[in-house]
Amino acid sequence: MIPKHLFISTALLVAVCQQAVRLKAQPTTPEHNFDIIIHDGQIYDGNGGPPFTADIGISGDLITAIDDLSDANAKQSISARGMAVAPGFINVLSWATASLLEDGRAMSDIRQGVTLEIFGEGWSMGPLNKTMKADLARDQGDIEYEVSWTTLAEYLHHLQSRGVAPNIASFIGATTLRIHTVGYENRQATSEELETMRQLIQQEMEAGALGIGSSLIYAPAFYASTEELIEFCKVAAEYNGVYISHLRSEGNKLLEAVDELLHIAEKSGIAAEIYHLKAAGKENWHKLDQVINKVELARSQGMQISANMYTYTAGATGLNASMPPWVQEGGFNRWRDRLRDPSIRERVAQEMKEPADDWENLLLMAGSPEQVLLVGFRNPELKHLTGKTLAEVARQRNKSAEETAMDLVIEDNSRVESVYFLMSEENVKKKMSLPWVSFGSDAAALNPVGAFLKSNPHPRAYGNFARLLGRYVRDEKVLSLESAIQKLTSLPADTLRIERRGRLAPKHFADIVIFDPETIRDHATFDTPHQLATGVRDVLVNGQLVLEGGKTTGLTPGRVVFGPGKSPD
Repeated sequence: MIPKHLFISTALLVAVCQQAVRLKAQPTTPEHNFDIIIHDGQIYDGNGGPPFTADIGISGDLITAIDDLSDANAKQSISARGMAVAPGFINVLSWATASLLEDGRAMSDIRQGVTLEIFGEGWSMGPLNKTMKADLARDQGDIEYEVSWTTLAEYLHHLQSRGVAPNIASFIGATTLRIHTVGYENRQATSEELETMRQLIQQEMEAGALGIGSSLIYAPAFYASTEELIEFCKVAAEYNGVYISHLRSEGNKLLEAVDELLHIAEKSGIAAEIYHLKAAGKENWHKLDQVINKVELARSQGMQISANMYTYTAGATGLNASMPPWVQEGGFNRWRDRLRDPSIRERVAQEMKEPADDWENLLLMAGSPEQVLLVGFRNPELKHLTGKTLAEVARQRNKSAEETAMDLVIEDNSRVESVYFLMSEENVKKKMSLPWVSFGSDAAALNPVGAFLKSNPHPRAYGNFARLLGRYVRDEKVLSLESAIQKLTSLPADTLRIERRGRLAPKHFADIVIFDPETIRDHATFDTPHQLATGVRDVLVNGQLVLEGGKTTGLTPGRVVFGPGKSPD
């Protein structure tokens, strides 16, 4: 029998436990001082659970307390009453590599709550050789910059030293490795070249890269064998890196392309993610269910497979995605010059009209040239065509769409940035409901001023994340707010091995977004894409306000975020 004096009432026990939790959350300084306290917000901590009301104490660049801090002192207090407070959003697929050199404020993404930009879809800003550096300097468009770095790590540190609002991280581009070592030739790498690429991967992984990124529908990435990619991934896997891939096909050979990714992951022992998961072309829309089944079977067997997506039915790339890879072998100049040869033009035009399983023809997948929007030109004399469809320009010139596409590549001395309408709305909703799918804009981080206004981006550059939270969460209720936030934060942080970000928790970096779930909205359209999203009020990066009251502060506290292979300095 237990003596009466040893009994503790349930109420007393609960009170003791609650006090212990509060004390544990208190800052270590006796004065309980903070640099910033965010008061009375609805906290969505990134773990996917329901929100709770609390205050967040920030000291330096870290969250140091989440509790009732009404009696604590702070240099700055921010009221979040009636607002959602969440971890900063992670843009899993960003093309802000050049745009951040032009304007480090990244307003199109910051205004949506993005605090981490991740680069590296096939192409990365290093490692470069002398020829690649010269090509990168020569082939710039509206944004011009000096190429003062050689390695990927040097580029990231260069960007940080110039000042950027968001944090930055990158995969090593498999295409970049191949150009660096093999060039643009359609052949397999020699054993010596493969060893050189392995060494480059090792160096970049040790310097903090996240893993290997590929984009296999484009030349010269198209020429790489599955075995070459497995060898790349074996090295990255030694550093707990991730393989992330624009599949070899998103259309006619989609299922086979998914099988290739799973094979690479299995043989190399690496975690793998599918870039911008989609079934492209109406005749392929039904394949998405089979893709989901393949991924979920692999996950049930212990493989670490995931995907990301953007929240639109249209993709964006160049007119090169409408032409066969053989004509592009050797790099852009060889491609452009071949298109001037009448006999080659005739063959290319014919192949652009015919369904094929050995390369990805986005012109056919779009259904017609009416579904191809021309959005980015380098040649000032062609910029008046921005926003027109390929069909419209073809009619103006009294030529076929195929001939017009070839002419535009020659005249613009570029691949000509284009938008292709490829996917179904039903599939977009189905994908975003999957528990293993996160989000990436597949676009640059822009600002509706200056050089950025010289071309039209896909509206996802300004609206991808706000569109998720406004249209699909609030208006259409495709998924809950807590689930969407988890997919924007802790899910990508976990799958990409990013530590101490993606959650609101003590000792995590203070990357925080404060927004109104009732008003957050995207405004960018295909006709008028340069429109900032609304509804995000405040954004903190590493404990500093980069957006306050919906306006930029001009601060640039962004840092390089390292992968798991980086040794502590």
